[in-house]
Amino acid sequence: MGWRGILGFEYGIVQAPLGPDISGPELVAAVANAGGLGFLRAPDWEAPDTLRELIRETRKLTNHPFGVGVVLAFPHKENVKVILDEKVALLQVSWGECSNELVLESHNAGVKVVPQIGCLEEARKAVSAGVDAIIVQGCEAGGHVLGQEGLVSLVPRVVDLVGDKGVPVIAAGGIADARGYVAALALGAQGVCLGTRFLATPESFAHSAYKRKLIEMEKTVYTNLFGRARWPGAPQRVLCTTFFNDWNSIPTDQTELNQPVIGHSIIHGMEKEIRRLGGTVPNVTTTGDIESMAMYAGEGVGLVKEIIPAGEVIKRMVEGAQLLIQQQFSCM
Repeated sequence: MGWRGILGFEYGIVQAPLGPDISGPELVAAVANAGGLGFLRAPDWEAPDTLRELIRETRKLTNHPFGVGVVLAFPHKENVKVILDEKVALLQVSWGECSNELVLESHNAGVKVVPQIGCLEEARKAVSAGVDAIIVQGCEAGGHVLGQEGLVSLVPRVVDLVGDKGVPVIAAGGIADARGYVAALALGAQGVCLGTRFLATPESFAHSAYKRKLIEMEKTVYTNLFGRARWPGAPQRVLCTTFFNDWNSIPTDQTELNQPVIGHSIIHGMEKEIRRLGGTVPNVTTTGDIESMAMYAGEGVGLVKEIIPAGEVIKRMVEGAQLLIQQQFSCM
């Protein structure tokens, strides 16, 4: 069963790398200490010294292994070098090709590679490259969404593709409780990857207003409203806030570049302007018009009813999954 662990971890629960810095050392360590797999998010620019510091800070908080997520669409070679040099347990990659060379280099450093994919063709390439596991992201997921397919149909196809190759499949998109966990296992996945549920924890670096919206709201929408200039061709799923409803019909040639600055954040030690329609979510340092900023969330947000510690998220999911599976077998 997936709740008995994958990739050497106690449980098959993965905390997604939440950007730009929402999954920091505190969250990743809390997940690792609870038996799950936590991912830091590497900066979206070459920042090897900063990333090394994040890795080492996480190691001060946990003796358990963890990973780092890298977006291949952004400059990343120096960041990857740090990950391999520090011998972090896992390298998670998304939004780019997971090449044979990258996998070989990582394996030579003793680092496992876990790409996130959004379609069957990407999964096929990843398997050919020799990856150690695959995160299958359905269109129900929050944040930047790779593909257009739903999780229920995509996961079994990837499971069939990997066959007996020993590559664990991890389901991501709209999963927020034990029922989603068990459903993913029934589809053939060996683990689940959660983003939105871990956003709503004390350990996440998200702004308190963002966390409050996750508890209060139930509707999300798939859009390209945010970050059109900085990251074109990267649609996202966000909370359907009042701001979104007021602005979602603006022409596609309107981007953050011709919008005013509405706030500021400190991200990985650097002060950043946040423009209206920019794709940066508010972290705890953010000031300004928080309500008008992007707030990524998956379709499972309606199941998130309270802010609880990351370790409690894992405990409830594991115990709930065990109970559901036992009940199912008892009825057979």
